[in-house]
Amino acid sequence: MNTFAMVMPGPTEWVLILAIVLVLFGAKKLPELARGLGQGMNEFRKAREEFGKELQQAAQDLKGQPQNTQPSQPGHPVQQVQLEQPAPAKTSQAQPPTQHF
Repeated sequence: MNTFAMVMPGPTEWVLILAIVLVLFGAKKLPELARGLGQGMNEFRKAREEFGKELQQAAQDLKGQPQNTQPSQPGHPVQQVQLEQPAPAKTSQAQPPTQHF
């Protein structure tokens, strides 16, 4: 038995839901609600696609890096990889205003 089909409303339930929404919000608000729902779905889709691209890029970056598969041996120092650190942000100190007489 398909449990997903049991959860989804049928055509009669959809008509009833739409009638309740129409009564609650009115005919003038429905286009605004639908527009907002569409924009929200569009933003969600864009965010999902962007996340997928970033995930694929990270996976490609990891594949491109050489990996050390040899276990560390006693007596041999372990080589540590240093990651590039971003340059510290330059902060400008505010000069006190000069007074001209």
